[in-house]
Amino acid sequence: MRSAVILAGGNSRRLGAEKSLLEFEGKPLICWTAEKLFRAADEVVVVARNEAHAGRLEKIISDFALQPVQPEPKVTFTWDSVAGFGPVAGLSAGMKEASGSLAFATGCDLPFLNPQVIERLFELADEEDYEAAVPVQPNGFFEPLHSVYHRGKMLLACERAIEKYERRIHTPLQELCVNRIFVDLLRPLDPDLLTFFNLNTREDLERARALWPGCRKHLNPAKCSTSDVVL
Repeated sequence: MRSAVILAGGNSRRLGAEKSLLEFEGKPLICWTAEKLFRAADEVVVVARNEAHAGRLEKIISDFALQPVQPEPKVTFTWDSVAGFGPVAGLSAGMKEASGSLAFATGCDLPFLNPQVIERLFELADEEDYEAAVPVQPNGFFEPLHSVYHRGKMLLACERAIEKYERRIHTPLQELCVNRIFVDLLRPLDPDLLTFFNLNTREDLERARALWPGCRKHLNPAKCSTSDVVL
């Protein structure tokens, strides 16, 4: 069984609006994220800031008609294990709630998530004795919120990081045997690597909206190219 964890509890200070509730091409961004993950995982766990926020996200997702997927995916909601601690607490809560032996972790601000790339990361995390498959950018930057983890191992690593009051998401990664995936190896599935495009600023949002019409030309909206759009 494959799980997917969405961290949706961030404050989005730079964007000036809550990312999970941000309207993007007709529906909240959290709904687009969930729909993409339904195609790559058997269950989706949404991690909110607190119990009240989790209830709000549950209502929003249930109010929007998600694309039909068979078998119907399981969706559960939880919240950060330590309020205000950041993504390590969110990952801890998500990994604890998830059921699969492997779990993909992401934020709610990647409108062009590519299910085929996610499926490939699941395969790469399951190779040999690895405990994670983490994409690495050409500058050496890791993509820890676009990665697949051995759920139990990552849960323990996050709990230990919280005990040490280590907020950096790279801290639990240091405890895992990581399969480092250079992003160029994923280009056959996503030529422009738009799966990693996240929304941090209003400028990012404007560019994503400009790219979207080109993406909609394809059966899989994640399969798009910057060549489709004149910016």
